[in-house]
Amino acid sequence: MGDLLVWLNDQLLRMQWLSDLVTWALQDVLGFDMSDRLAGALHFFIYDIIKIFILLSVLIFSISYVQSYFPPERTRRILGRRQGWATNILAALLGTITPFCSCSSIPLFIGFTSAGLPLAVTFSFLISSPLVDLASVILLASIFNWSIALTYVLVGLVLAVLGGTLIGRLKLESQVESFVFQSPVGDHDNNGQTSRRERCAYARAQVSEIVHRVWLYVVLGVGIGAAIHNWIPQAFISAALGQDRWWSVFVATVSGIPMYADIFGTLPIAEALVLKDVGVGTALAFMMSVTALSLPSMIMLKRVVKLPLLCVFIGIVASGIVAIGYLFNYAAPLLI
Repeated sequence: MGDLLVWLNDQLLRMQWLSDLVTWALQDVLGFDMSDRLAGALHFFIYDIIKIFILLSVLIFSISYVQSYFPPERTRRILGRRQGWATNILAALLGTITPFCSCSSIPLFIGFTSAGLPLAVTFSFLISSPLVDLASVILLASIFNWSIALTYVLVGLVLAVLGGTLIGRLKLESQVESFVFQSPVGDHDNNGQTSRRERCAYARAQVSEIVHRVWLYVVLGVGIGAAIHNWIPQAFISAALGQDRWWSVFVATVSGIPMYADIFGTLPIAEALVLKDVGVGTALAFMMSVTALSLPSMIMLKRVVKLPLLCVFIGIVASGIVAIGYLFNYAAPLLI
């Protein structure tokens, strides 16, 4: 049974068959020497591009079909029935089934706040939604392993719950722009009467929309990953982000903030960094920073919250990312 699970993981998630096929095409058909850096970069680029888009399409369709049962108004009603920690945990979990970047989740944040949900709940959702979604978990498992993927989910949910709870305890409702409380969100689920065909159509539309939105970031991310893996000297990367550098997690977190990409575009970069002996935690810290704290996302968030609340949010999330990065670097030998 164990051998069967390993085979399924290698063939379905890691797509070893695809890696072998790309190697065959480059080496036997096109005549590349696979020990050459250009051939290695081409293999990394072609293999990762195809693998990510196959997994992304299948996963987004499946997740979006499930998500069709949880439109914003229904989600608000589910969250509104509970109080305290349970609501924050549920909000973080619901954030995992919304495959959106941080910019896309801000309209839902506005809708939840205007519907009267506490800031603690809306911020737990806002942190969780771009940071931890089911598609990224599967992709993480395909690149690293299930131990790292599931641990990432756990610590991401903990960050979302604790971050939202802390913001709620600070009583910063006055730091939300007044128009937010007057922006209702509608229910598009037709009172639960949506047919299976309509849900499938919705899921296909989500695949098209999300792939259209992220394809450029995926291509850029894989291109950067291929360059890091095959062209940038390991000594240079180790000097800046090596596992023995105490500052590596801080540098990775700060470096990710000016960028903007979905988690799908940053995963290949994280993969390439780890292959260059950068700590798993350092690579994940960079990935999480790009996903949750990118400058464009913070500019959008500034339109709906005032500067003190924005600074609190950035401080809490950045501190959590740094802590998670060091935790992964410390625990990596146990997870790999």
